Amino acid sequence: MIYKIYPLFVFLLLSFGKDSKSTPKIKSETTKTIAKVEKLTVEAKIESIYSALNPNNFQLPELKTFSEALKGFYILKEKGVIHKDILTLIDFSLSSNSKRLWVIDLATNTVLFQSLVAHGRNTGEEFASSFSNNNSSYKSSLGFYATGEIYQGKHGASLRLDGLERGYNDNARQRGVVMHGADYVSESFIRDHKRLGRSQGCPAVPVELTNEIIQLIKDKSCLFIYHPSRSFMMEEKLIS
Repeated sequence: MIYKIYPLFVFLLLSFGKDSKSTPKIKSETTKTIAKVEKLTVEAKIESIYSALNPNNFQLPELKTFSEALKGFYILKEKGVIHKDILTLIDFSLSSNSKRLWVIDLATNTVLFQSLVAHGRNTGEEFASSFSNNNSSYKSSLGFYATGEIYQGKHGASLRLDGLERGYNDNARQRGVVMHGADYVSESFIRDHKRLGRSQGCPAVPVELTNEIIQLIKDKSCLFIYHPSRSFMMEEKLIS
């Protein structure tokens, strides 16, 4: 696990130092050293994975976005919250007219899908800018989700989502925020309206891709919705 790399020299450093007055300073500097080494090791590992990704004729997500997604994926996988080596990444910093959803198989390091995806009607027009965890807000919620079960709803086959970040998306199931297909998620809608259609807060995808995507990512895979307005605080907000 890339989050548990502690250099031996750090342990040895803690074992020495006869001057008791200097011990707190040594420990403080050692803690900073551990954090710095861990961060460098994690970032190097993520960059290695990113550089090895097979785009499969798709465009890759940005490294920064992928990095945040992968850090959370590892934590959730270690906790047993998610079970699959499938990562769905949505980048809401991008225009809704671009394909800003990726489904990535981390077992084979292969991009399986890149697709259009809608944000909530009150989250913004072409660009997403406002987010909420509240009922009836008609806004998207950021952060990490575990995918749930498929059911038949008003949009046909739909995938339930469980928000994993307290205060940010943990009302998703209660709100009925799910992944579903919608005819307003299409290139033709963009041509007619100059932007993609919008949902009531759900990450809606093209109708023709819905079944393939939700069948692949259902039952405890990781979905991450990114926006630069907030950074993932690692374990502090994650629901185990």
